[in-house]
Amino acid sequence: MRIISFSADGIKNAADNGFYDWLNEQDADFICVQDLQCSEYDLQDNLYFPSDYNAYFFDDVDGKANGVAIYCRQMPKAIMTGLGFTDFDMEGRYIQADYEHLSVACLLAPHALGNDSARQARKNDFYELLGAHLQKIRNKRREFIICGNWYIAHSAADVQDTERNSTTTGFLAEERQWMDELLASGYVDAFREINSDQDEFSWWPDGKRGENGWRTDFQIISQGLKYAADYGAIYKIKEFSTHAPIIMDYDIEL
Repeated sequence: MRIISFSADGIKNAADNGFYDWLNEQDADFICVQDLQCSEYDLQDNLYFPSDYNAYFFDDVDGKANGVAIYCRQMPKAIMTGLGFTDFDMEGRYIQADYEHLSVACLLAPHALGNDSARQARKNDFYELLGAHLQKIRNKRREFIICGNWYIAHSAADVQDTERNSTTTGFLAEERQWMDELLASGYVDAFREINSDQDEFSWWPDGKRGENGWRTDFQIISQGLKYAADYGAIYKIKEFSTHAPIIMDYDIEL
């Protein structure tokens, strides 16, 4: 089973850059897209609704920011939108496709741009709620794959210039500790199970590949799927946004 995760910086811009043309060659079972920056109703072209997939959106009705989508080759038993965090569901977006014993989710976490202290406090509050939610669902009799732009770089290997970014949101000590605790509690960074290279970045916030790279785009899986990860790669040949798509293959059947 192949899952592609991608933060688009606006899905229309990514489409103009050839994202959907590239997808047609990937034979993915799921495509999780974050940061649509438009409403589903703004997507009038069939390009955004590939015929081999069932497409589901949790978007910004004003078309200004956020928004996530999940494309499922096999129709899910149920779709869940939001996490029930009343103050955050329109700020951090989440959509989940449920199958018999597996859920595949798409997450866009809040981002504290410019190291704004108030925004950072809200981001921390979101992660506190998210951490509690992820611990709660560990008790369910199913496995989880949560794909997304988490806006956290977990370790020094995930930031190209650690000195420059030592006090930058996304690489703060409390954020890295949160990810440490999550991964120690029964979840796994699927990409790192496959690839331990030190120069694997998925986001270039300055828009310049090769400079100030970060890895903030993760597929986090429940512990029971740890040995199901077969292949992992970050696609960097063509640029569709400031983020690169994450490709993961799993030895899983729905």
